[in-house]
Amino acid sequence: MVVEDTVARPDEGKTEAERQLTLHVGLVCVVATAAAVVALYQLVHLDLTGGDLTRSVALAFMAALSVRINWQIRIRATVHAVSWSETAIVLGLAVAPAPLVVLTTGTGVAIALLSMKRGPLKTTFGIAKSMLLAAGGGVALHTLGWSPQDTALPNAIGMIGLAYVVAVVLDELLTLPVIALATGTPLPRLFADDLGLRLTSALARFFLIAVTLAILQADPRLLLAVPPLVLSLHLLYSNQVKSRTEQQAWQRLARTTDALNVVDLDKVLTTAVTQATELFSADEVEIELRDAGRTVRGASGTITYDGPSGTPSEIEGTVLPARLEGHDRTVDVGMLRLRFRGPVRLNEREQYTLRTFASALCTAVRNAQAYAELARVAAEHAHAASHDALTGLANRRQLLDRGTEQLGTRHAEGVTALVLIDLNHFKEVNDTLGHAAGDQVLMRVADRLRAAARDEDLVARLGGDEFAVLMRNLPAPAIAAHRAETLLGALHEPIDVDGMRISVEASGGIAAAPSTGGMPELLRRADVAMYQAKRAGQRIATYAPTRDTADLRRLTLGGELPRAVADHEFTVNFQPIVDLGTGEVTGAEALARWHHPRHGVIDPLRFIEAVERSGMLPAFAEAILDQALVAAVGWRTAGFDLPVSVNVSPRSLLDARFPGAVLARLQAHDFPPDRLVLELTETLTLSQLDVVDRVLNRLRDSGIRLALDDFGTGYSSLSLLSRIPVHELKIDRSFVTAMESSAEAAAVIRSTLDLGRSLDLAVVAEGVESEPQRRALWSLGCAAGQGHLFARPLPAGALLAALQRGSGGRPGSLATPLHDTGAVIRLSTPGRRQPARNRPTGLPHLPA
Repeated sequence: MVVEDTVARPDEGKTEAERQLTLHVGLVCVVATAAAVVALYQLVHLDLTGGDLTRSVALAFMAALSVRINWQIRIRATVHAVSWSETAIVLGLAVAPAPLVVLTTGTGVAIALLSMKRGPLKTTFGIAKSMLLAAGGGVALHTLGWSPQDTALPNAIGMIGLAYVVAVVLDELLTLPVIALATGTPLPRLFADDLGLRLTSALARFFLIAVTLAILQADPRLLLAVPPLVLSLHLLYSNQVKSRTEQQAWQRLARTTDALNVVDLDKVLTTAVTQATELFSADEVEIELRDAGRTVRGASGTITYDGPSGTPSEIEGTVLPARLEGHDRTVDVGMLRLRFRGPVRLNEREQYTLRTFASALCTAVRNAQAYAELARVAAEHAHAASHDALTGLANRRQLLDRGTEQLGTRHAEGVTALVLIDLNHFKEVNDTLGHAAGDQVLMRVADRLRAAARDEDLVARLGGDEFAVLMRNLPAPAIAAHRAETLLGALHEPIDVDGMRISVEASGGIAAAPSTGGMPELLRRADVAMYQAKRAGQRIATYAPTRDTADLRRLTLGGELPRAVADHEFTVNFQPIVDLGTGEVTGAEALARWHHPRHGVIDPLRFIEAVERSGMLPAFAEAILDQALVAAVGWRTAGFDLPVSVNVSPRSLLDARFPGAVLARLQAHDFPPDRLVLELTETLTLSQLDVVDRVLNRLRDSGIRLALDDFGTGYSSLSLLSRIPVHELKIDRSFVTAMESSAEAAAVIRSTLDLGRSLDLAVVAEGVESEPQRRALWSLGCAAGQGHLFARPLPAGALLAALQRGSGGRPGSLATPLHDTGAVIRLSTPGRRQPARNRPTGLPHLPA
């Protein structure tokens, strides 16, 4: 097999590869010239006849025909013509003297290449290489003692076969380095590509040579059958090459498009550039993203440029562009360009491949951009949820989370302490100078506390004029008082506000980390100490357990839990969930209350922790769920089929028996599972436990709906949402309360609603207290809400009476509609998805 048209035209300023290519071609020509001189010398001393002249013409014609009959393969900008030259050469050696074959082969190849209008260097290389193949085969036959008249057919086939192997190997040795240098393809890879196909072709051509030898010995007149046989083999092999090439191209396209299925834009662009270079055999691939103003280029499997658009490429030649657009051509994200150093025209299959690849790349880029936008919104959401909007300090949520993390390692990293700081007489600043001046004071205080704190300390604003500093890695508890003095001392200097100097006074409370109770207990103790300082007129006070009776009361409540569960002292009130547009009730949330015989109604925040620690959690949870289901069945009987929401403790999800207990209560009350919503809080910490995965999956698979409560108050919302199979998000009341005065709070709500719509999740706003809040939420696209505007938590019977009474003569509604019937078209409805998610990353909190 001979490969022609491999040598690029030399030009000024050659590269190292071009110089090596010229040297290789020159060496081939020199050796071929020497072979031609030797052949000519031998030919002069031969006794040639008229038949030899006729044979010479036939050999030259056969050599020319073998070059003309070829198929083409493109590598980069170079087109390679694969021909049958070595077959014609070996057949010529079988019927004529080697010197004559060398010269006639050179003559025939020269005529063919000149008629094909190849360049001088390409023509010279093709002639020289063909003559060397003839010389090499002739030397092999001469060494074996070849004689066409005296050699029997089996021996003839063996000798000619060896000469053919010499010609084929010599062809590979001369041609492959030229292709490698001309295209920049590694020589080992070039040798390995299509090796099986080349071997098969070589065997087929040797079969043709053997048949021809048999024909010559049987009857030379049968040689008329050889040309049709050669043509048939050529068509068969060229079709096989074409089929194999197309198959490999589709396989590479499939692998490349599969590799684009990643969500990182940089990886998408890197994969596309490096893979497209090989897919289209291009010298360079360029991707330009229009909106981002970014261009990425690559060559030979590496990225050569990644930066702003407008910087020209260093490669000159043919540029084949393709728009990065979808199948419907409505979205255009940029341009894909293939660059070649020479003239190139893609065939029909390559053009279709280019369009398909560009469409797949467009989809991959859009997916990566959408994921990046979602991650950006989530990052903003997480930052807003964990930072104070005014001062940029950490907020209460981040303080609790970071403190909890720190307390988990406090034994190995020293003492942890908390300083709680409250500004004295700050209300007077707001009342006298206005809230704008008050905000300036708060920002200056935040700056001073941040500057006075150590790098490892966490400074937070808890709300209003209350700040906190979490001090970590202290060598001893006594050091906390010294550093607290430094913090308060930083506030001593007056603050300039609008040309006025305002003196800031503050009180501080210090508490070291307790052995039990965690971060909430540390915060409570610091708060107790701060009020002790205020009452005593001191600047700083340290927590003293002897002056705190709250722990004793909590222990007392814990001891009374068994009696409270047995005597049914825990009851449930229900707060309705209302369609913000129509005012109709769409559900109700169950809220637990403890009616203590001596202390009256006890807030859940005071007894939930005791319930979780007491071992009474399963009985308590079953009692609350039972009452919620009884109420829901009663409403359903009365004609109001409302879902009921019940909060779940994280510890319940650690109990593999919990789903069975829930399903048993549903069956006992004949209540549909999809009408029960279990609310999980965002502060999930036990997500890596397998039992939690099984519990959540079983609840979901049973048809029970899951909601993520207090959404937005944690800093891992997106990661939780991507793994917990929830159906509903509940916006924390703190964002609803602040939305009218805080752009950040409104942005958090808006991003949560956008996230809910994109994931087909229902979204409920908590803490709706006023009609302006209701209208603002509705205008943002929030469909449902709950809060005192509609109803405070009510006993089941009272809520049923309110439903029957209705609003404005409309049973089942608690507020007048915002618009007349038919005036508003709801574009989307709350999500009903049945997600198939991965393992959850965290767990809930039991309800209030």
